Amino acid sequence: QVQLQESGPGLVKSSQTLSLTCIVSGDSISANGYYWNWIRQPPGKGQEWMGAIAYSGSTYYNPSLKSRTAISRDTSKNQFTLQLRPVTPEDAAVYYCARGKGYNDYTEYDVWGQGTQVAVSS
Repeated sequence: QVQLQESGPGLVKSSQTLSLTCIVSGDSISANGYYWNWIRQPPGKGQEWMGAIAYSGSTYYNPSLKSRTAISRDTSKNQFTLQLRPVTPEDAAVYYCARGKGYNDYTEYDVWGQGTQVAVSS
């Protein structure tokens, strides 16, 4: 059974860096042709795809966030990481990681993490 678990701080100060990690079990992030995605949902708003890292290590970003976002991976730990800098209060959201056969297409996602709430203090 494939499971994804997000981890990171629940509170970040504005202008600092948000770093979240998605720990994957039951599958290898470097095999099987999958894409490993980050998605967020601000309160009262819809979901927003942020970016992804492919099984090959290639990265893909939402153009609106690309200048502030970096996604990396640690294959030895089977986990991938999202960094967002600098954060603003508008970055407060529930952040999810998800596995998919594609990226930026929620219909392609078959496993989601439970999500982690991130607040931003001014």
